[in-house]
Amino acid sequence: MKRILSLSIVALLSIVATYAQKLENSTLWKIEGNGLEQPSYLFGTIHLTCDATIEADVQEALDQTSRIVLELDMDDPNMSLKMMKGTYLPDGQTAKDFVSEEDFVALDSLFTKNMGMSMKLISNVKPFFLTSMLYPKLIDCPMQSFELELIKIAKEQNEEIDGLETIEDQMKVFEDIPLEDQYADLVRMAKENLEYDKTLFAKMLDVYKSEDIESLLSIMDDESYQTVSDHQDVLLENRNKNWISKIEDYAKEEPTFFGVGAGHLAGENGVINLLRQAGYTVTAFEL
Repeated sequence: MKRILSLSIVALLSIVATYAQKLENSTLWKIEGNGLEQPSYLFGTIHLTCDATIEADVQEALDQTSRIVLELDMDDPNMSLKMMKGTYLPDGQTAKDFVSEEDFVALDSLFTKNMGMSMKLISNVKPFFLTSMLYPKLIDCPMQSFELELIKIAKEQNEEIDGLETIEDQMKVFEDIPLEDQYADLVRMAKENLEYDKTLFAKMLDVYKSEDIESLLSIMDDESYQTVSDHQDVLLENRNKNWISKIEDYAKEEPTFFGVGAGHLAGENGVINLLRQAGYTVTAFEL
């Protein structure tokens, strides 16, 4: 359960940026040059999906590397405890401090119908946790995860699993976004009974399969998600910039396979462009 919830939280953080240049349709990229003795690889995942099959080119990249680094160290045995510490609103606050009575009723109906629990029982839970609980409901299939598949492979190959961020880092992202904006998105989801969200997520899955990472960004840049559209610097750009030095350190130590949300790859402040600016050769990889 802790991995499913953490994956859902990670999914909330796969957002958009402006375009730097046209990139090839690929979710797998090779990192070379700038003093690296061996190449590392960058793989754009989608955190919740119906099919997390590891394709041959991704498997080849995994075979050529000796460590896997994800957004989070999802093999951390203390992850559940760390998440619990940041679950609840501070100072006795509840959702009723941020939404109208009518909107609270809509939220109650949403969670009763989809999660089998009344909003009254979870009204003191932070909105980004509440939203992440709903993400598995957006797909009409048993949930799969590339991250969980990569963890399995790491264990099979006796490789270390590390993270570019801590769970505290990721929760801090949502602490920097006004709660009013987060609740606005949650209320919209409730009033539409997730229908718009399901349609958009289905479209995003189709685009991900085509590996068109720039179109994926365009789809994800949706004004219906106020938390995303108004706070892309916090959700994406700052995090990408913080990752570059960590990616460099890992890649210099040993050939590393990096798996991050595909929404982080493209754009002026996307990981691909930032690595190129840092002096690395980053090219689409295929067998």
